[in-house]
Amino acid sequence: MFHLQALAQAEVEIKKSRFIGIVQAVSSREEAQARLAEIRAQWPDARHYCAVLLCGADSMLDDDGEPSGTAARPMYNVLRHKGVCDVLAVVVRYFGGIKLGAGGLVRAYTQAVNAAMDAACLVAVVPRGDYDATVDFAGEARLRHLCQELGVPVSAPSYGERVSLRLSLPLAEAEAQLAALTDGMAGALEVSPVD
Repeated sequence: MFHLQALAQAEVEIKKSRFIGIVQAVSSREEAQARLAEIRAQWPDARHYCAVLLCGADSMLDDDGEPSGTAARPMYNVLRHKGVCDVLAVVVRYFGGIKLGAGGLVRAYTQAVNAAMDAACLVAVVPRGDYDATVDFAGEARLRHLCQELGVPVSAPSYGERVSLRLSLPLAEAEAQLAALTDGMAGALEVSPVD
């Protein structure tokens, strides 16, 4: 799977109709709705604003007045084929006066999203797991130093009788990195996965 690094946009013209494809990273349906409202405001005189949202377990397909299955479904197919997630794709259409027919619309919306995706910079999604690492106060600086050397992000420090730090590890490397941290701490480290 891939995430978009930044908003990307491209335009195609087919039989005098303009199709402006926009793809951008989003983290929720609410954010997607806000971005769609901004796009509508940016191109207020367009005829259609067809949209597809793929975000976690949430999705949305909106043909915005185009015949059913001719806009959002082909856009969705492009996003799934490209393996992109947490994305909002919008195609803004300015009607040029020539009807394209169902097949023509499918091709046009597919081309617009493909063009925007071609302009996009994708970053591979690395599955990660969170772990709580607990040490005595005297070991905190050493643990933080080891984490920095290994490139392990540290967050959510918690101070009680001992110090607990939240570690985010790539799942493919988690076992090896946890072993390296335990070795570096001479065994004075307790680690538990976060549910």
